[in-house]
Amino acid sequence: MSSEKTHVQLLAEFAANTKVLAPNIAADARERILDVLGNSLAGRAESLHESEPDRAVERVVAAWGGTPTSSVIGSQLKLPSASAALINGTLAHILDFDDTHLPSVLHPSASIVPTALAVAEEVNASPDQILRSVAIGIEITNRLGMASYIPSAGNSIFFEKGFHATSICGTIGASVTAAILYGLDAAKIADAMGIAASMGAGIIEANRTGGTVKRIHCGWAAHGGVVAASMAREGITGPPTVLEGRFGFFNAYLDGQYDADALLDGLGDRWELLKTAYKPYPTNHFTHPGIDCALAIRAAGIKAADVESVELGVAAPVIRTIGEPREEKIHPKSGYHGKFSAPYTLATAFLGGGGLGVYLDDFSESSWDQPERLALAAKVNVVADDQATKIFPNAFAAVLTVKTKDGQTHTHRVAASLGSKEAPLTRDQIMQKFNLNASRYLSADAVEQVSKYVNFESEGDLPALMKLLSTKSA
Repeated sequence: MSSEKTHVQLLAEFAANTKVLAPNIAADARERILDVLGNSLAGRAESLHESEPDRAVERVVAAWGGTPTSSVIGSQLKLPSASAALINGTLAHILDFDDTHLPSVLHPSASIVPTALAVAEEVNASPDQILRSVAIGIEITNRLGMASYIPSAGNSIFFEKGFHATSICGTIGASVTAAILYGLDAAKIADAMGIAASMGAGIIEANRTGGTVKRIHCGWAAHGGVVAASMAREGITGPPTVLEGRFGFFNAYLDGQYDADALLDGLGDRWELLKTAYKPYPTNHFTHPGIDCALAIRAAGIKAADVESVELGVAAPVIRTIGEPREEKIHPKSGYHGKFSAPYTLATAFLGGGGLGVYLDDFSESSWDQPERLALAAKVNVVADDQATKIFPNAFAAVLTVKTKDGQTHTHRVAASLGSKEAPLTRDQIMQKFNLNASRYLSADAVEQVSKYVNFESEGDLPALMKLLSTKSA
C-alpha cells in the first residue's frame, strides 16, 4: 500500500483533530438537534397503531435485551445505545420531515443526531462533545454524498442505481459520531468507518411504489454506526482503503465514479453542514418547489374549484420519484405514500394548510383520501423543465402552470425551494416548525424546556432533556 494517507485516514484525522467548533457551526448543530427532536416527537405522536414502523422496531429491539443505557423518545424504555439509536433514528425519519443536503440529496441529521444522543447518554458526554460529534458526523455524511454527485450525470450515482445515499453514507457518518463520543483516536475512528462501510444499506423503491421499510433506514444507519464504533473500540479493524480500494465503497456502490475533491478538500474550512436544507413541509424534498409554486398561486386567489388542468415542470431526474408510475401518484395508497407524489402534494397545497403551508394533518387518515383532493391530483401532469434540470441537484426548482375554467393561465416559477441556502428558513420559521411538531407530543412548558436544554449550557442538560422526551405530556 502507498505511504500516502488513505481517504478514511484523512477523514478520521479531521474528526479527531477538530476539537473546537466555530460559533456558527456549533449554532447550526444545535438547530439540527432541535429539528430532529421536533420531527421525532411528532413522529411518535402520529404512531397511533401497533403496525407503525417505530412501534414495530421498538418491539423487535426490546426483545433483544441488553444493558439499558440510553433513552427512547416517547417511551419509558431504556435500551443499549445501538438499540435506542435504531428506534430514535426511525422516529427522526418516519414523517419524511428531516433535512436534506444538496446536491448529495441525502438526509444526514436523522441518522447522526439519534446516534449522538444515544451514545452521549451512555458515556455521559459533555455538551461540547455532543455538538462536535453531531457537526462532524453530518459533515462526513454530507461529503460522502457529495463524492457521489457527478455533474456529467446530473445526479447522485447512488440514486441513479437505486441506492439510498442517506442510510449508506449515514452509517459511516454515524460511526464517526459514535467514535468521537467513545473517545477513540484517529486510527480507531478510521477503523470504525472501515467497519461501518460493510453495514450501510438501503434501496429507494419504496419512494415510488410504497412500503414502510424506508422509514427505518436512518434508524438502521444510526444502529450500524454505534455497532461499528463499539467494535472498533474493542479491537475490530477495517481496511484502510475501504473507500477508494479496488473492492471498496466507491467501486461497490458507484462503479468507481466519485469525486475525491468533494470528499476531502477544505476539511474543517469549508463545511458542507451549512448547505443542509430544512424541510418546511413533511413530504419528499423533490415535491417542495411544486408546493411552493402552488401555495403562491393559491395566495394569488386561485382556488381548487377554479382549476381546469395543471402542468408541473421539474428536474427530469426527479420525475421517476414524484411523477411515476402516474396511476400510483394520482391515487396513492396512503397519506405517507402521497408524500412522494407531485400531483398529490400539489392538490394538498391547494386544499390543505397549516404549519408553513402544508403540514402533517394534511396526510392524516381523515384527510389524505378525500375525493376532492384525489380529483385535483388527477388533473396534474408532471413534465421535465429545462431550467430546473440544469440546476438540479444544486437546487430544487419548478414551474407550475395552472389553467382555470375561465380560460386564463397562471404561472409561477421557483428557482430554489423554501428552506434551502438560496431561500433559507428564518430562525422564527425553524422555531415555528419545532414548536408545532413538539407540541403534538409535549405540553407547551415541556416544549420550551426542550428548547432550553438543546442549548447544552450545563452538564446536566442532556439527562434532563432525555427524561423530558420520554413521557407524553400534551
